[in-house]
Amino acid sequence: MQRMMLKSKIHRVTTTQCELHYEGSCAIDDDLLEAADIKEYEQIDIWNVTNGERFTTYAIRGERGSGIISVNGSAARRAAVGDILIIATFAAMSDEESRQYAPKLVYVNEENRIKGIGGSIPVQAAE
Repeated sequence: MQRMMLKSKIHRVTTTQCELHYEGSCAIDDDLLEAADIKEYEQIDIWNVTNGERFTTYAIRGERGSGIISVNGSAARRAAVGDILIIATFAAMSDEESRQYAPKLVYVNEENRIKGIGGSIPVQAAE
């Protein structure tokens, strides 16, 4: 059996640019790509916390250290500068692999600079 597991997540980045007429993709600061183990041209899912949009595109490299998160092409209609996004990737794993796996979870500040990296999400408490 194969399971689709969260491979990596960049949590709550701020959209810095939207380029409707740029070749479709999402430009992500190289520092963030590296920290989250996301390769250029890898498929990414984007969840827009600000407006509820969810879409799939691919990652391209953005200038290292710039904090750039640019939503490009037709996806630019699903985000605006200042929107808060979650960017995620997934990987197929065997049941055995999934038991030992920990995702790369990258947390950023308001300028899209890394403030922490984790490998698990705490159990959510009931209210």
